[in-house]
Amino acid sequence: MNYTLGLITYNLPHLKTQQVLEQLLAKSFKIKLYTIPFVPRKPRKPKFQHRPKPLQGIPPKEMAQHHQLPLCACNSDAEMDNACDLYMVLGGGILSEACLEGKKVLNVHPGIIPISRGLDSFKWAIYHQRPLGNTLHFIDKEVDKGEVVSVLPTPVYPSDTPESLARRHYALEIGMLVDFERHMEEAHNPFEHLPSEPATRRMGSETEQEMLEKFHTYVQKQSRNTKIWATN
Repeated sequence: MNYTLGLITYNLPHLKTQQVLEQLLAKSFKIKLYTIPFVPRKPRKPKFQHRPKPLQGIPPKEMAQHHQLPLCACNSDAEMDNACDLYMVLGGGILSEACLEGKKVLNVHPGIIPISRGLDSFKWAIYHQRPLGNTLHFIDKEVDKGEVVSVLPTPVYPSDTPESLARRHYALEIGMLVDFERHMEEAHNPFEHLPSEPATRRMGSETEQEMLEKFHTYVQKQSRNTKIWATN
């Protein structure tokens, strides 16, 4: 489908934006970049870094210039126009209601909505011994509660380490963003029967240590379910 896709990201070098944009350029739709200010969180040193450090890669402005893409540098997300047919969040935190008004905004949440909402979904899934996956959904004013389009389970294998599982989970998140059209057309959600859980916050260091101690049990349990989810 030939339409205009608006990519929302930070006004700083951002790895996920670079990874997704480089692959989306091969698609048939037009792309417009929107950058908004980055608001840093309180610094912390996790025991386990489950995602690549985000603020690296090529700056969005440089990528837009190199590929001759239109770019709108906004002082806030409320300044974004409604010129695109569909929008996708690559970086930007929680978008305001003013930003969302009149827009269809897609996001991939690195957890299974509704049982894994909020921050550190990868870690909380292991801690609570819940299935792991990525969710393509539309954004609304509530955190990770917009309409679910499709859910892609992350396979778990008996020989997985925290590092190998985290790499696979992140790679599938990037792939789901790049192939969002296919996931919209072939919607799949083997977890739609699961109950909603409250949104989580960043995992503290003591809980994180407990999570790592539970990893072996998690792998034993979830690796048995990998084939079941794939066929449901």
